[in-house]
Amino acid sequence: MTHAPSALSIAVAELRRYDGDHGAHDHAFAQLLFGVKGALDVEVNGHLMRVDAVTGLVVPAGATHASFSRHGASVWVIDAPDSQGFDRVRPLALPAPQQPASSVAVWLELARTAPRAAPRRKLDAAGLEQAVDASLHEPWPTERMAAWFALSVPQFHARWCQLMGQTPQAWLRQRRLDQAQHLLRAGLLADAVAAQVGYASASALLYALRRERGLGARTLRRR
Repeated sequence: MTHAPSALSIAVAELRRYDGDHGAHDHAFAQLLFGVKGALDVEVNGHLMRVDAVTGLVVPAGATHASFSRHGASVWVIDAPDSQGFDRVRPLALPAPQQPASSVAVWLELARTAPRAAPRRKLDAAGLEQAVDASLHEPWPTERMAAWFALSVPQFHARWCQLMGQTPQAWLRQRRLDQAQHLLRAGLLADAVAAQVGYASASALLYALRRERGLGARTLRRR
């Protein structure tokens, strides 16, 4: 476990990018986390919580915490001295994705006044990825994805956009095209590839590859 060197005299704010695993550590000051894009899982004193576009978190001074982001996350981090009174772990329900505040005082006030966030079931993005990849040839409307998590379509759409930074259908399209590129490079005919990745025809698939990625079938095969 690593430790921050010293306490702070004033609060400071910084927009940080998190990717992958950040090991357990603690600070001599409190940290206020406000999600902007993506999702950051934070374990504080053995309890797992999430920071995303509508959920913040207060991590008090001295609390051991570690974090992990599977797909990357942008988070406003405010380091606050003990004098500010943030002495308890507190998940925050945020009114909207957070933009740069006019002053650090605005962040501090938001952390004091935001209601406590209710627990939410974690979205198993990896599980859905495996299910989709195993049956890309099948239709995957947003309703089917939402049902996979037992959520309503609006709930799932909002949660998925916060977690992945794109809509469910945009995410699905990229997975279809990723697999199509792989198969075309392996030498499969466009008709066969289209059928495997859920496109109605080779022409529809090739049009999508040109539009989305500027790639043609011959270019892919040469590569």
